[in-house]
Amino acid sequence: MAFGAEGIGLCRTEHMFFGGERITAVREMILGDTEAERQRALDKLLPMQRDDFAGIFRAMGHRPVTVRTLDPPLHEFLPHSAKEQAEVAAQLGITPEAVKAKVDDLYEANPMLGHRGCRLGIAYPEITRMQARAILEAACIVKKEGVDVKPEIMIPLVGIKQELVDQEQQVRAVAEEVFRQHGIRVDYQVGTMIELPRAALTADKIAETAEFFSFGTNDLTQTTFGVSRDDAGKFLPLYLARDIWPADPFATLDQDGVGELVEMGTRRGRSTRPDLKVGICGEHGGDPASVEFCHRVGMNYVSCSPFRIPVARLAAARAQLSTPRK
Repeated sequence: MAFGAEGIGLCRTEHMFFGGERITAVREMILGDTEAERQRALDKLLPMQRDDFAGIFRAMGHRPVTVRTLDPPLHEFLPHSAKEQAEVAAQLGITPEAVKAKVDDLYEANPMLGHRGCRLGIAYPEITRMQARAILEAACIVKKEGVDVKPEIMIPLVGIKQELVDQEQQVRAVAEEVFRQHGIRVDYQVGTMIELPRAALTADKIAETAEFFSFGTNDLTQTTFGVSRDDAGKFLPLYLARDIWPADPFATLDQDGVGELVEMGTRRGRSTRPDLKVGICGEHGGDPASVEFCHRVGMNYVSCSPFRIPVARLAAARAQLSTPRK
């Protein structure tokens, strides 16, 4: 907020899972063979996540906070060396072979396009339910303290409407339980991150369920270009030197291709839900040319890393002066 932020556009819940007792509970959940075993581990995580969210809501006050449910594939939380696997096994009272077997089972050739995002929540709905409970219980606690909290629950990697419907139903059911238990209701929204071309193309259908869109242009750029951001450095300098690409598409938004999907997704989403809140999250949100593009297509906000906020605010002001919007 010291840099002028007016909310949190992307709270990555997976960052809360590392370190101390948290990562142990996460690993216990992943290594559980039954829903009951996973739920016992999630019960340990719930109060930790709830306290985290309560602290965020208190700090942000009336400002909106967009919380993304678990996104990365589960193998990222497990160790891959034999020594570390033996240590985890000792902590959890299982054999090193069991840990290795789970790591092997979770292996994916292309994890960016694998079992992550909403696919995790559909396979393991107890994860979505725990996170929704933590968010909404924290919101109720802080609202009772006199803070008008505005949580927004964002489901990642949705490519087809039914994925969002599945996860939204989980969130709504938990919300009603929480509101009954706490004797208070909180205004909250459920939306999605648009980061797959299919989501942009079918945004009118997705907006039947989603109350907001956040364009995840880092992954949308990867999936539109068919390029891994982690591997692009092997040929990116050549492409730039020979003017094959006019700019690094991960630094400044490719307005002709990725931008066309963003504009189309915004337009189609609002054809279904005219008041649809639309934003962008990722490093493009701090790039002046990308911010001006977001203004032109009618977005409500941009989200970026904290140190890029002053640049984003200046770019947004310039865009408004050059192309005024009401």
